[in-house]
Formats: sequence, structure tokens, C-alpha cells
Amino acid sequence: MLTVDYESKVQLLHGFSNKTRIQILECIKDDEKTVSQIVEAIQGNQSNISQHLACLKGCGIITGRQEGKYVYYGLRNQRVRDLLTMIDVVLVDVESDIATCENHIE
Repeated sequence: MLTVDYESKVQLLHGFSNKTRIQILECIKDDEKTVSQIVEAIQGNQSNISQHLACLKGCGIITGRQEGKYVYYGLRNQRVRDLLTMIDVVLVDVESDIATCENHIE
């Protein structure tokens, strides 16, 4: 049986709790991209995207690989890719409940 470290679990889930971070994860889900490619794909601000990439990297969700003057960002592994897919699957089941939920804590 796995021991649950709730603080680590919260930190991991924090990486998935922001629209921009989710957009970044979806953008690099199938292949690595540079910051410039991510900025262009999601129409974001480079400084903001860089901060979110640092968060995702710090949480261990993504990796960065230096090649020349560019850093290529990608998902850490197949399990992260599978988790993104599973989030989509669960969302289909609960989407109508989420839309009517009055108890969201921000």
C-alpha cells in the first residue's frame, strides 16, 4: 500500500490547476517545444509562459533539454501523458456537475 504524502500530492496537483499550465501541457503532450513555439501555439506572453514552465518543471511534471541555445520542454514521461488523458476522460463524466457547482473555492 502506498503511503500518502498529502503535501506532495497538493504540490503535484497545483501544476495542473491553472489554465495556462494546462494549455502548455496540452501543447507539449505529443512532442517537445521551445518557449517560443509554446508562446506562439497558445498565444501567450513569454515572461508568463516561462514562469509557468518553471512551476511545471519544479513540480517534476515536465523536463527541459538544452540543445544549442534552445531549451526544449516535454512531458516527464508517459505516466504524465496518461494522466492528462485520464483527466479528459473523467471530465466527460463530471462536466455537467462542474458547470453547475456553486461550491468552487478559489
